[in-house]
This record gives sequence, structure tokens and C-alpha cells, in this order.
Amino acid sequence: MAGIGFELKGLFKKKGIFALFRAYGYTGIITTGPMILGIVLLLGIMMLANSAGLAKHDQDLLVCMVTYALLASLTVTSFFSMVNTRYIADMLYEERSEAVLSSFFGVCGILLVLGGIMYGIFLCLAGISLLYIILNFLLFSELVIVWMAMNYLTAVKDYRGILKAFIAAVAAAFLSGVLLLTYMEPSAAVLLTAVCIGYGLMMAMDIILLLKYFPQGDTGCFYFLRWLDEFRPLAYTGLFTNIGLFSHLIIIWAGPAGKQVQGLFYGAPVHDVPALTAFLSILITTINFVVSVEVNFYPKYRTYYGLFNEKGSIREIQEAEEEMLTVLDKELLYTARKQLYMTALMLSVGMLLLEKLPLGFNDIMEGYFRTLCIGYGIYAVANTIMLILLYFTDYKGALIATGIFALVSTSATLLSLLFNPVYYGFGFIAGSTAFFIAAWIRLKVFTKKLSYYILSTQPIIASVRCGIFTRIAEYIEGKEVEHEKKTA
Repeated sequence: MAGIGFELKGLFKKKGIFALFRAYGYTGIITTGPMILGIVLLLGIMMLANSAGLAKHDQDLLVCMVTYALLASLTVTSFFSMVNTRYIADMLYEERSEAVLSSFFGVCGILLVLGGIMYGIFLCLAGISLLYIILNFLLFSELVIVWMAMNYLTAVKDYRGILKAFIAAVAAAFLSGVLLLTYMEPSAAVLLTAVCIGYGLMMAMDIILLLKYFPQGDTGCFYFLRWLDEFRPLAYTGLFTNIGLFSHLIIIWAGPAGKQVQGLFYGAPVHDVPALTAFLSILITTINFVVSVEVNFYPKYRTYYGLFNEKGSIREIQEAEEEMLTVLDKELLYTARKQLYMTALMLSVGMLLLEKLPLGFNDIMEGYFRTLCIGYGIYAVANTIMLILLYFTDYKGALIATGIFALVSTSATLLSLLFNPVYYGFGFIAGSTAFFIAAWIRLKVFTKKLSYYILSTQPIIASVRCGIFTRIAEYIEGKEVEHEKKTA
């Protein structure tokens, strides 16, 4: 993310409103592009299906299939995403950029095999036709690659290329959907094909960018697995964040608001549509974290840690720490204030716009939308604080905060099933609030003794953890060496 901050700083220094909008646009696409693309495509496809006169059952099945693929791909990639980000940062710091691309192919291979087996079994038992199974599995595979590619593209400076890939994907999905509906009978398969085309194009363009910027080397594709043993808390932090963020959707499907669409596909359109649209309210905080916190906070952060390496005096270190934490508090308050304004805007203007769209909003859906906008707003600020904990390498604190988020969000949503359906969404608010409190307390405790954690909690002797993932990597590498000797 530091690379993004440096590049954006140059954009913000340029004069003119165009440079300002371009900076915000790049940031938004880089940090939230895939998820926003998923929501935009899903809502757009729903409107296309409605205008084409697609049967209600087929519309619900289409939404379920796309939603299941989105959640399944996010879940399987969440375990690797943060660890891989750390691996990429380490390789670039060590000037070993040739070791980056191989890890992308390695992690995608693992996820497509293991995740593909699990999701493939589910699809085979889901009670849908073979065509739906093929298209849904294709969408899942594309999403896995797109999610992982975005982790790697944060290190790429060609933001214009990333923006083009995003726009091309949206355009391809909508245009192909319109064309297919023009010449073919409206069906869920036709529109699902359009979604696959959109994500397929984005996947191809992202891979082209990766091949352009990262050279190929001799590093093994599974060398990165060692980082899973070294930074295991990061893996669980990503997984717990994903569980806390999306478990409430799955739980509601099993409640009174949920319904069986077909086979193993369940949904709760009355809750899912407001949840997807409310998720858009966190865009402002996600953008602000990169633009405001990273551009303004990172230079202070770098100066502070640089004093430890450059033999700064105790007084210089104390002054730099005080200045860094002052900027941090200011930027976090600024971020929270922006999110508050955005939530208020979504609750007023956003509600009026949604009523004009053919999404079938009724009174109870409007209630869910308001509730979830508040929940996502709290989550956005809490997630920003958690990311700051990662900046300070407080992996334990981030793990505790996200673990609390996953536990409270899931259990509180389960508890809400015992009450009137109008209270659905309050479980997620409870989880987000617990996440915010835990992350905020941990940040204050950690920064109060920041010098202690930097100097006194580090190991005296450097050691390398050799766990199950390291042994798997060594086993695969050994087999590759044996194969090369046989073929030589």
C-alpha cells in the first residue's frame, strides 16, 4: 500500500480538480474494485433480468448463484490474502521482484484445486442443471483469480491500466448481457454467462498487467508457503474478517426471512439486496484510508522507524513518536467523520435513489438498508483501526479484534433469529461495534508503550518457524528437483 501512497501524493500535489478526481478514482478502484464490481454487476444484471421479463424464480436463482460464488471465493482467498501481501512486500523490499509472480501462480493453483473441489462438490449436490454447474464453477474460478490478483496489483504503478480493466469488465458484462438477451431467450444462464464474460475480461487484463510488471524467475511457486508458518496470525485475521463481514448474510438465509430457491440454493432477497447496496457506503472510508491515512501518516511513520535504524537520539525518537501519533489520531478522527457523513447521505439521498430503481424496495427492506448502513459504517472505521495495528506489526492485536468481530457478529445474528424479523441487522451492528471497541482499545494500549513493543518484545536470536506449510513447500520443491534430474 505504501506504493499507492507515494503515487497518490504526486497526484494530489498537481493542480486542478481533474487530478484530484483521478487520484480518488484510482484509489477506489485499487482498494475496492472487485467487490464494487461484484455489487454493480449483480444489481445491473438484476435490472436487466427485470426489464427482459425473466421469471421471478430464475431471477432469484441467478442472484443466489452469483452471491454464492462471490462469498465462496472471498472465503477461500481470505486465508491467504494478508499473508501473500506480506510476502510481496518482503520480496520487493529485498529487491527480489522475480519471486513475486511465481507465488501468484502457486496460490491460485492451491485455491483453484482445494477451493474448486469443495465448491464443485457443493454444486454437484445443489440440484441445478449441468449448464448452471459449469457456469457457476467458471465464475467461482474467475473470482478467485481476480481477488488474488488485486493483492498483487497494489504494487503496480500503472493505475490507469487497472482503471481500464475495471471499466472494460463492467462494459463487457452489460454489453454482452444486452446482446445475449437481444438474440436469445431470456434465462438465468444467459445473464450468468454475461457475468462470467465481465469477470473473465478483468481477470485476463489483470494477469497481463502482472506479467508486464513482474519478471519471471527461478523461485518455486510454493516458496511463499513458508510465510504462512511465519505469519499465521495474518491468515486467521483475514479469515475472521471475512466471517464477521458475511456470516450474517448466510445466517439470515436460514431464518424466517430466507427461502429455498432451488436445491441447496437459499436466499433472502428482502435482506440481501439492502445488504449489498448498504455495503457501498463503506467506499468513502476505504478510499480515505489510502488517501488520507497513508499519504499523511506514512511519512511520519517512516521517519519514526527510521530513527531506530539511523541511531536517532532518545529525544528525537520521542518527538517523532508524539508527532506520528498526533497525526494518526487526527486522520482516524477525519476518517470517522467522513464515514458519518457518508452514512447520513446514504440514509437520506441514497434511500430516495434506491426507491427509483426497479429493485422492489418495500418498507422492511428500507429498514434493513438503514440498519446495515450503520453497521457497515462502524465496521469501516473499525477495519481502518485494525489495519493500523497491522502497520505497527501488532498481529496479535489484529487477530484478537477480528476474532471478536467474527464471534459477536455470528452469535448476535443467530440470537436475532429468535426475535421479530424487523430486528435483523442489529446482530451485525453488535459485531461491528465490538470490533471497533476491541480494535480501538488495543491500538491505545499498544501505542502507549510503542517503544517497548518495538525494542523489548523482539526475539534476541532470529529464528525461522518450520511448520506444516514449510514442510509442504520443501516436499514439493524436492519433487521438482528430482523431476529436473530425471529429465536432464
